[in-house]
Amino acid sequence: MLLVGTALILPACSFTDSSLWPSLTGEDPAGQPEQTAQAPAPVAANQQPAAARNQPALGTGNFVPPGVSTGANTGTFVGKKVVELREELRRLQTNISGQNGELQKLRGQLVGNSQRYHGTIAAVNARLQVGTTPGNPILVQQFKSAQSDVDRLAQDVASMNTLHGSIASSATMSSFLSESAKASFAISGAIDEDHRQLAILEDEVNRTDVLIDRLYKEVTNDVRRQTNYVSTERANLNLMSAGIKAGEIYGGSLLNVAMAGSSGGTQVSAGAPLSTSGRRPLVVVRFDRNEVPYQQALYTAVSRVLEKRPEAVFDLVAVAPSSGGQARVALNSNKARRYAEGVLRSLIEMGLPPARVAVSAKTAAQARSNEVHLYLR
Repeated sequence: MLLVGTALILPACSFTDSSLWPSLTGEDPAGQPEQTAQAPAPVAANQQPAAARNQPALGTGNFVPPGVSTGANTGTFVGKKVVELREELRRLQTNISGQNGELQKLRGQLVGNSQRYHGTIAAVNARLQVGTTPGNPILVQQFKSAQSDVDRLAQDVASMNTLHGSIASSATMSSFLSESAKASFAISGAIDEDHRQLAILEDEVNRTDVLIDRLYKEVTNDVRRQTNYVSTERANLNLMSAGIKAGEIYGGSLLNVAMAGSSGGTQVSAGAPLSTSGRRPLVVVRFDRNEVPYQQALYTAVSRVLEKRPEAVFDLVAVAPSSGGQARVALNSNKARRYAEGVLRSLIEMGLPPARVAVSAKTAAQARSNEVHLYLR
């Protein structure tokens, strides 16, 4: 198992949450302390921004019912039964035509909303890629627009799911007509013309049943893919929110990175913290000056681990210097814990499930400032 220890040594001292994470609103950020724009690290090929990822393919089937043949009423009981079944089949095929039309409409809406969403995301990522001010109000408004687009996508998927249930009802009706047509052959008092029309009707019901089955399967696949797509993009939007707050670009949500590399989708939990003795930290953040820009490097290190070990869990340790007397040690320990909480919030905003991280604290004689260490289990 490949274990890459990436030591990130970033100096800084204490800072407040409000200065590190400006409020994600449309307010003028001019009142915030001036911060130096950091050049973002290149985005790896497997960490492309949301705009680079396409909407999953939608089905292309157009489900037009084959129609129902005409036939004369023979006047027998079976003949009247054939007429009733034929009318039921016509109504069923009319419903299918409406469901097919609704499906094509929803597919068009999904494509249109997805294109608008990815266009907005591309504009945000392009601005973040070259660097911008934290909490840029222009990007905030674009972010809100992207959120609205995802909400519309979710509504389209919900409508498609409702259509899926309607198609299931049509499939039930088709099965009923098929069984009724078969049973009608056993009714006494029929003439040859009745059985001839019954045979034609049975074939038409069977063709309709095959059409419904294809329609049902295609809508099932569409709903599954688009539901996963919307869920993925919501997670990526959460990470983009963190990027806008920091004024720099990340990649995809860490949860999506882990899911992309996992075949089983097993739920994992960090559990209790493990001893860090003899272990080399994956990331070290040293808080010996103001405004530590650690988020990009932290994201890069964790995402690379998750690409190779999708079920990886981590230990996050707040480290305080052990020198300076008991009061100074207690003060530094409290500060180190707050810094660790900030790093944990950053990981959660990047999409890493909280259950994947165990948090602990310790003092170290070799530490010259408050530090936060991240270890890979």
